[in-house]
Amino acid sequence: MKSNHNNMGRPQEGRSTQKKLKTKPVLIVLGLLLLGNLLWFIAWLIPNGPTGGNEVVASVGKEKISREDWMVAMEEQYGKETLLELVNAQVMNAAAKKYEIKVTDKEINLELSLIRTAQDSTGSQGLSLNSDMQRQKMRAQLILDKVLTKDVVIEDAQIQTFYDENQSLYNIPTTYQASLIVLQTKSDAQEAVNELENGSSFDVLARERSVDTSSASLGGDIGFISEGQENVDSSVVEAASKLEVDQWSSPVSLSDGRYGVVYLQDIAEGQDFSYEDVKDHIKRELALEQLPQSVSPEAFWNEFNTEWFYGE
Repeated sequence: MKSNHNNMGRPQEGRSTQKKLKTKPVLIVLGLLLLGNLLWFIAWLIPNGPTGGNEVVASVGKEKISREDWMVAMEEQYGKETLLELVNAQVMNAAAKKYEIKVTDKEINLELSLIRTAQDSTGSQGLSLNSDMQRQKMRAQLILDKVLTKDVVIEDAQIQTFYDENQSLYNIPTTYQASLIVLQTKSDAQEAVNELENGSSFDVLARERSVDTSSASLGGDIGFISEGQENVDSSVVEAASKLEVDQWSSPVSLSDGRYGVVYLQDIAEGQDFSYEDVKDHIKRELALEQLPQSVSPEAFWNEFNTEWFYGE
């Protein structure tokens, strides 16, 4: 059996001779949304305070929205998915104890680094290397993979061959988690900078004013970008490389004649991983390729006497 897992770093186009592994589909969910779901779930479990469920949390004219209405809507939309994440994490913790599986911070850092470099600029929004939720999800995924592959034998020669043929996968450049507001003219871009300096939110301003619809819908988030990335304007990467975290740029001239304002969310320094660094990772991925079918944590629920609110 093989687990549901995301693609790790893959060769760029033009490297078609390199072998490709089917790798971990980490359940990447926008970090802020997932964290919000978790906070809501905790709030849902805690009894209401003195104000009770009839506390008004919003109003539109004479129509009021109570805390109870809000909580019911949140539970209907996100409750099941959030609870599923919590249950699966507990199931994997139980599996780790039973099968004596250990996952180190170093392993988690490696997996997140490989996934980060595998994402294009539109596929890594919310994938923060410092997100506690992402790290917890990665830990659960690694436990699952280790349980599934603990009895699969992979020869050292196979691991060495894969590493030799795919070393570029493990030479990770410095990447910048950035957001971008795209505007038609330099004066428009300067006006956006002025608004930011006067206290406007970059996220809100991007949604309201950016003419790049794909990133505007995400509050300007363009994910992790790096030098030489084909689908990212080189001037955006250059601007990001000169910023401090939580700083925005002055107007940046883009290759298509428009202008942008770049905001730097985070920096992930580049790394070169040696054979010893990634040996266990490659062994596990090759072992997963040998398994006949995919497996999710839910397959272990009966083994650990799991029950939950939805009763399925």
